[in-house]
Amino acid sequence: MTGVLLGFGVVAVIALLGFATSALLHGEARTMRAGLTPVVYYLTNPALMLVLVAGTDLGAVLGVYTPIALVTAAVAGAVFALYSGALLRRGAARTAVGAMASSYVNAGNIGLPIALYAVGSAAPVVSVLLAQLLVVAPAYLLVFSWVTRPSRRAGPGAATAARTPARTGAPTGTSTGRTILRSVANPVTIGTALGVLLSATGLTVPEVLWVPLEMLGQASVPLLLLLFGMSLHGQRPFRTRALVPDVIGGTLVKVALMPVVAWGIARFGFGLGGTELLGVVVMAALPTAQNVFLFSSQFRMPADAGRDIILLSSFLSFPAVLLAGLLLR
Repeated sequence: MTGVLLGFGVVAVIALLGFATSALLHGEARTMRAGLTPVVYYLTNPALMLVLVAGTDLGAVLGVYTPIALVTAAVAGAVFALYSGALLRRGAARTAVGAMASSYVNAGNIGLPIALYAVGSAAPVVSVLLAQLLVVAPAYLLVFSWVTRPSRRAGPGAATAARTPARTGAPTGTSTGRTILRSVANPVTIGTALGVLLSATGLTVPEVLWVPLEMLGQASVPLLLLLFGMSLHGQRPFRTRALVPDVIGGTLVKVALMPVVAWGIARFGFGLGGTELLGVVVMAALPTAQNVFLFSSQFRMPADAGRDIILLSSFLSFPAVLLAGLLLR
């Protein structure tokens, strides 16, 4: 338990440093974020995933952790869809965005440092990334495409809208394919795929190349946490009062129900315990990934509730993860 608390303390201190930097040096912090974000996205994060996955037991990841991540995400998304559609009577577009926000975790940015410092293993993060990048994200993007397709629009302008996709508010079939491809073929996925190749084949990289990769990867965690802390400054939820039930419901599903579902599946379905079980639960308790807002904006869907779920879950996920650590110590 001491190691878990120390791990979260490290994560919290660096994130708070980023928050304070943004509060005290507002203009400079904006410049820092603009410069550091592409460095992390294109260089340090892919290098870290390559190094971590190359040393991961793929059999354990694909045979246990990834199925748990997939089932957990499906259950969380389905619960929110029932809540939004049956209880709140929201439309398909708003329900789809809320479902993704309730089930898509920020494994790449927040999951990596938490897993490494608090759990001591990269396997839970790798499993969630594989599940989300290869299955969950493409599935939701297909739903987004179906919900926003021109033929669903009612009224006499539907035919005109179908002939002019640029004005419909939804991407065309070609751009939908491109969006799905971009969600899969990004630098983190490429780094992960190369790590899988090295792990599966037993190939080794010359030390003159491997050491720089390790150095780049080691820089990723503190930079990710600094950027995360900076991004929290100045944000406030509940800007749209009518969507408060959506935001509260989605956040509760994300930070409360999803970890419980993951615990039940891992404990009783796969017989996990100890640190392995903690890693699964911690990954499920992570905040919503910002990709949800990016994807919904790409399809011009109502993203306001999703944005607030991202923000609120970012604040509440740390207490949720600490509680998981205390209960599963």
